[in-house]
Amino acid sequence: MKDIAIFRHAASEGPGYLAEFLARLGLPQRLIRIDRGDPVPTSIDGFSALVFMGGPMSVNDDLPWIPKILELIRRAVAADLPVLGHCLGGQLIGKALGGVITRNPVKEIGWLPVQQVAGPSAADWLNGLPAEFEVFHWHGETFSIPPGATRILASRDCSNQAFVIGKTLAFQCHVEMTADMVREWARLGSAEVAHTCATVQDPASMTAGLDERVKHLQAIADVLYDRWLRGLEH
Repeated sequence: MKDIAIFRHAASEGPGYLAEFLARLGLPQRLIRIDRGDPVPTSIDGFSALVFMGGPMSVNDDLPWIPKILELIRRAVAADLPVLGHCLGGQLIGKALGGVITRNPVKEIGWLPVQQVAGPSAADWLNGLPAEFEVFHWHGETFSIPPGATRILASRDCSNQAFVIGKTLAFQCHVEMTADMVREWARLGSAEVAHTCATVQDPASMTAGLDERVKHLQAIADVLYDRWLRGLEH
């Protein structure tokens, strides 16, 4: 099988639990470290799927690799390759497919609930998950739903938390977290969360009951990643 390409845009925002999930299934993966200057591939021919992780930058920033990634996403979707995005990665997918990325009314940082958006797509992609469940967040911007896509998750303060189109799944939230990643983000982002509010948690709140929270999150990720990987079968 061809590699699943995983694009990392910041050293602290790697594939996390997704890498463990793919390894457990024996699926080959190739990490493309944009943060280390790895070039963006010009072709999708060597890959079975594309995955885009998070990052502190904005999709609207003038960075030389962003237009190249947007074009790669468009090629992959047109070729019916599975594409997956987390937070910044979801925003890259959204912009590539005709959506816009704007500032969210509030930042969402920490453990916050999301809700299913009822409909056939949510029933398919979220099969077996509760109507509301807790995930991790760290974002100040959000995507619109691109033409032809369907929203499947929302939160109280960010109406677009996930969308699907064909074999593509894009998240605004983070389902790839490990306990070590949460601790590292809480440490690295301590200045950003110095002033907490209803949607921004401090490091102590983020790491309280962490092992149990991550266990629940990874069970949710299992359902979502397993459904996404069905796209490799066709």
